[in-house]
Amino acid sequence: MKKIAVIGAGIAGTTTAYALLKKGHSVTIIDSRRYPAMATSYANGGQLSASNAETWNTTKNVISGIKWMFTPDAPLLFNPSPEIQKYKWMLGFLWATIKGEHKKNTLETIDIAKKAREIYFKIADEEGIEFELLKKGILRFYDNEKEFKLDKEKVSWLDQEGMEWDILTTDEVKEIEPAFENNKNYEKILGGIYTKSDASGDIHKFCTNLEKVLVEKYSATLQLKTTVEHITKQQDKLVLTMRHENEIINDSFDNVVVCAGVNTQNFANMLGDKMNIYPVKGYSVTIDLKDDISKQCAPTVSLIDQPVKIVASRLGDRFRVAGTAELAGINTDIRQDRIKPLLRWVEKYFPNVSTETYTPWAGLRPMTPNMMPITKESKTSGVYYHAGHGHLGWTLSAQTAQVVADKIDST
Repeated sequence: MKKIAVIGAGIAGTTTAYALLKKGHSVTIIDSRRYPAMATSYANGGQLSASNAETWNTTKNVISGIKWMFTPDAPLLFNPSPEIQKYKWMLGFLWATIKGEHKKNTLETIDIAKKAREIYFKIADEEGIEFELLKKGILRFYDNEKEFKLDKEKVSWLDQEGMEWDILTTDEVKEIEPAFENNKNYEKILGGIYTKSDASGDIHKFCTNLEKVLVEKYSATLQLKTTVEHITKQQDKLVLTMRHENEIINDSFDNVVVCAGVNTQNFANMLGDKMNIYPVKGYSVTIDLKDDISKQCAPTVSLIDQPVKIVASRLGDRFRVAGTAELAGINTDIRQDRIKPLLRWVEKYFPNVSTETYTPWAGLRPMTPNMMPITKESKTSGVYYHAGHGHLGWTLSAQTAQVVADKIDST
């Protein structure tokens, strides 16, 4: 049995801790916040989506990104302020696009996503975790003929077991999601693509409920309000220097797994590791479905409006709508001009859903230039990274956590 520190109590850290505890190791989860899963794992789009696991490194996306960069309500917003890490990441993204590994990386990501999805289902069953899980698939819909045509052409290399790429007519879209009925904007929908094996659920509920299981059933230690300031190697041990409120704590471990989201880059810099993670900011609104009409009129199938890059999921008596990408550094300010398009989208397609009561949120997705998660060992032996999932942290983490746990278990 090894004594292992997991830095970060979001989805990457929680799934890593679970995988390690199931292998019989002793795990301490460390997070700087007062509660688990309060950063990027707090209010994302909610989708466990192999169907949305396509990497962004295409010429089309680069061209679209350039067009969108300075439009306030576009899917991508670029802050041109001077920042070395941002331009380093952008150059890395362009290079990854030029290398032409989009299809290869997408297929690898889909494979990870399908495995992760089954792990989540298994955890929910075995541990009794409740997180508003819905196994109703994901429905992409289109009001843009060019976008629809491009995605229909992907059936030749994307369609597979567990990632069905079922092309639908307009009427079939309504059959799967009747909430579109009696909406004049529904007439503009040209068709859809349905992936029946996908699912959705509340990432924050999953993390907080699983953390309780980790502590109460598997005897994990949860060390919150604690910041890791240094990691040093002393003989065959890793010593963490931590600050808990005003107290300095030193503790030694056999292994350390850095699952610190966008702050993972800081640890890589500290340890002298080459890494290129940048915070790509995303927004969401969570609408309280307080009245019966809103509950009846809100969709129950998880949705992707592909042309505008907006996703939506039903989470019990709440409706989560998320989207946009913003390159603005470590900044979680909630901009109203980025929230308004999400609310307008609800009003456009589901006008009977009241948006009177909603909670806005902004989170920073830790993204690598080629969109692939990092599961490697540091040059400081015994330290591992589990980060860089970008917008797919919820979708991929359960499987990539298993990869990291297997690496540690084999040493």
